[in-house]
Amino acid sequence: MKNCERFTIKGHVQGVGFRYHTYLEARKLDLVGYAKNLTDGSVEVIACGEKEPIETLATWLKSGPSHAIVISVAREQAKDEGHVDFDIL
Repeated sequence: MKNCERFTIKGHVQGVGFRYHTYLEARKLDLVGYAKNLTDGSVEVIACGEKEPIETLATWLKSGPSHAIVISVAREQAKDEGHVDFDIL
């Protein structure tokens, strides 16, 4: 069973390529899960894989792509729902 964590990223994170760049980072780190926009303007990321790559992604999410302005990143354990790839939803 993989480690899975849910991140909720708040700030100016929609319309700046945040999901796409998260996808690229997650793929480089061999993580599975997804990134999706939420109706409140935040982005939700589910990342599953080894602990060290998840930590690397967590650090990256604090700044995101160059046009993003990240105000906060909330983090919690998530259930492994059997993701086999990293998707943009």
